[in-house]
Amino acid sequence: MSRRRKMDPERKAFITSLLEHYQPKDAQDIQDMLKDLLGDTLQGMLEAEMDDHLGYSKYDYKNKETDDSRNG
Repeated sequence: MSRRRKMDPERKAFITSLLEHYQPKDAQDIQDMLKDLLGDTLQGMLEAEMDDHLGYSKYDYKNKETDDSRNG
């Protein structure tokens, strides 16, 4: 069984400030907090993956050289 490492004081202060700001009361509140914090980042990552897969960016139809398309 591994020992728990001590949390970095800066990280602990950051987490404490997040909890004070969002004041989660249940699991749904925590889920909403994570959506707020990570939603834009994950969306950007997914869009970049789609750009790479299709070979053109979201609004760059001039450089489209494939029959694949974005639906939605």
